[in-house]
Amino acid sequence: MLNERMVALGTQRSVIRELFEFGKKRAAEIGAENVFDFSIGNPSVPSPDCVNETAIRLIQEMDPVVLHGYTSAQGDLGVRMMMADSANKRFQTNFHADNFYVTVGAAAGLCCCLNGICNPGDEVIVFAPYFPEYKVFIEGTGATMKLIPADIEAFQIDFEAFEAAINEKTKAVIVNSPNNPSGAVYSEETVKKLAAVLDEASSKYHQPIYLITDEPYREIVFSGYNVPFIPKYYKNTLVCYSWSKSLSLPGERLGYVIVPDEAEDSKLVYAAVAGAGRSLGYVCAPGLFQRVCAECANETADISVYETNKTLLTKSLREMGYHVVEPQGTFYMFPRTLINDDIAFCEKAKDFNLLIVPGTGFGCSGHTRISYCVPTSRIEKSLDAFDKLAKFYR
Repeated sequence: MLNERMVALGTQRSVIRELFEFGKKRAAEIGAENVFDFSIGNPSVPSPDCVNETAIRLIQEMDPVVLHGYTSAQGDLGVRMMMADSANKRFQTNFHADNFYVTVGAAAGLCCCLNGICNPGDEVIVFAPYFPEYKVFIEGTGATMKLIPADIEAFQIDFEAFEAAINEKTKAVIVNSPNNPSGAVYSEETVKKLAAVLDEASSKYHQPIYLITDEPYREIVFSGYNVPFIPKYYKNTLVCYSWSKSLSLPGERLGYVIVPDEAEDSKLVYAAVAGAGRSLGYVCAPGLFQRVCAECANETADISVYETNKTLLTKSLREMGYHVVEPQGTFYMFPRTLINDDIAFCEKAKDFNLLIVPGTGFGCSGHTRISYCVPTSRIEKSLDAFDKLAKFYR
């Protein structure tokens, strides 16, 4: 008898992936320039020059046996030292190499954290709208996901619902700021209140409640906004980071987990994260890109294009009658659909060769995710299709 859950996961693509595959098929029929694919968060800007330059230099200068060989399971020591140094300079922290566990992207980091701290029967709280794979990751540990409804006016936290959801089974809370799919950034006020609620709940239930931060969009934040570094506000924070978006390297799968010394039983928590990585068969993260990302840790791709796209799309959609909460970061926006049935709305959008993702999959019906990490010219060309879609419903 096969594991039926795994069969289901392996045979049913996510809605995002289904749209992405539909887009490739449609492009072959009518030309890629006529398909407005806003389905997937694949960065459209190239990596900064330092990435290729560093990779080439390492290939030319390093012993290939070392460069392409195994590193320590938690990541090369020199790499982790560079990562700690970069974080300390940026966030005025005091991390050291052994706070860092290098992972195969932020997704692997989340899985290591969740598998390291959760037991069957535990609960993990997630705020809508949320990245759909969280449910897969959480349920894979035997824990249960508890979803807090979205604050659709600002996409901050509904604290009344959040506090009501916490109980003795609560093991962790996942936050994603800047947020996929809304583009919202949690304000310092929100982060402080979140920390206070978790401190009070941890004390009430006599056990730490871990705050897991999913931060692949940390650098993609727009003018006038800042991303609070959450470990400075709440000690039991586990940071999951990736260079997929900041360095435009989604396919290279390189990130890390930070377990701060301030966390309760931090050495045991770190060991649990490392043990989860071992159990999941990660062995070690890719050796070449451990070194490349560490050396380029303070650089970013030219992410200014995302703010240009955000401004253009927000203004244009509002003029057409769409309700848009303006994104503060990432390269996503999450406007309301013009009918309550967001799945039907996104299906109709395909008639205009617009590929946008229903909000239902993100735990927030009546919305659609638009991934605008595309050339600005594609957005300009797509505006007529968005207008025709709006006029169809008007």
